[in-house]
Amino acid sequence: MTKIKINGPIISSDDKWIYDLFDREATCPKDIADLLPTDNTAIEVDINSGGGLVSSGNEIYTALKSYPGQVTVNVTGMAASAASIIAMAGDTVKISPVAQIMIHNVQNGIVGDYRDMDKNSNLLKQYNDALANAYVLKTGLTKAEILAKMDEETYLNANQAVELGFADEILFIEQQAPQLVASEANNMLPQDVIEGMRKQRKPVSQQTVNVTVEDLKPALAQAIQDLKDTTIIDGKTLTEWDEFNKQKEELAKENHIFGGFLSKL
Repeated sequence: MTKIKINGPIISSDDKWIYDLFDREATCPKDIADLLPTDNTAIEVDINSGGGLVSSGNEIYTALKSYPGQVTVNVTGMAASAASIIAMAGDTVKISPVAQIMIHNVQNGIVGDYRDMDKNSNLLKQYNDALANAYVLKTGLTKAEILAKMDEETYLNANQAVELGFADEILFIEQQAPQLVASEANNMLPQDVIEGMRKQRKPVSQQTVNVTVEDLKPALAQAIQDLKDTTIIDGKTLTEWDEFNKQKEELAKENHIFGGFLSKL
């Protein structure tokens, strides 16, 4: 069975390389798409995430929900916000006795006048209504009940999650209880950092490097020396063979009839 881990914030595939650069744990849609088996065998998805980008969470949810094979989801720590949407994709959802599921309204930050605010309010309500469908499909609760729980920013422990239909059973895992946080999404890198790194990153074809011959000589000399030091022929490195041949030449000169004369040249 293929195991897939969804840990850390849910981010876009375009930003994943930046998180990798800083050695930060995160999950993007491409991570999941690359791990889905081509033979449609059963998969097991472990989730410990405080959520992140709605669009990326929706993409992962859709990929898992449309996967032809059996999908088992294990909520091992926290499945909050966008990560709770992903959890709803499981044919069977299991939750650790120390884990939680959190659902809440979609949030964003905009700047504008009252017209922009009105438009943004309607947009957020549409997003809430769309996301509620995933919870309704899994739990069997009404849309109104789900939206009310999203309004309240509802945290569900293992027993509550099973009782309300967000999970099917409680896991009994012999492991250290994961650290519980209010929202792992706060661990997402600031957007200005991401944009700054994106601007600095250029395709190799766009990079121009000016190097003179004099600049290259030390590097080439070192590369040649490294090759001699690491290449072994008949038990000796090329460097050792050079020294051995040099000693043979010196000995030949000394033993030559004109050796004494040649040594003074």
